[in-house]
Amino acid sequence: MAWKFDNNIPIYIQISNIIKLQIVTKQLKSGDKLPTVRDLAETAGVNPNTVQRALSDLETEGFVYSVRTTGRFVTDNVELIQKTRVELAQQELDSFVTNMLDLGFEKIDLVAQLEEFLKGEPYGQTN
Repeated sequence: MAWKFDNNIPIYIQISNIIKLQIVTKQLKSGDKLPTVRDLAETAGVNPNTVQRALSDLETEGFVYSVRTTGRFVTDNVELIQKTRVELAQQELDSFVTNMLDLGFEKIDLVAQLEEFLKGEPYGQTN
């Protein structure tokens, strides 16, 4: 089944982001071999040139490396992976806070709301 893409963002960037997220969330671990360009293109339902561009960008950023005649592998650069994880978390937090403020919550309410959510309690429903 082909992946679903946002028409507002270039597909190669979206593929790169998907693979990067798989690395950061440890779905792909350091040293794992990536599928071939053709296999990824078939899975994603895109042209192999699009996948090649995404993988080239990932290689430039240091998330993957090539071994001649063997393929591409996930980096063992733990610092890069951790830094990216923190950056992605920061983006999620920024989005959460912005959305909550747009809903009319005050910043002071956000911590209590999050704590209750994590406890599995609806906000404002505690005894």
